[in-house]
Amino acid sequence: MGTIDLPTDVYEALNVPEGEREDVVRRELAVALYREGILSVGKARELSGLSRREFHRLLGDREVDRHYTAAELDEDLEYARR
Repeated sequence: MGTIDLPTDVYEALNVPEGEREDVVRRELAVALYREGILSVGKARELSGLSRREFHRLLGDREVDRHYTAAELDEDLEYARR
């Protein structure tokens, strides 16, 4: 796994409890990279550490447009039918 180093003062300035900082940074990075089309929905979800349902809910809460390929849409529709 690759790592990203944040300056200590930036990490400590995050306005979330210390034990939640890494999870919050991962979720925010995942949403931002997906929103910009840098990561696919699957890879962004993997980065976020959330389930498929949780990540899609997060994207909806943030009003992020979905960038679906036909294959991703088929996969999500199949998942929704289960």
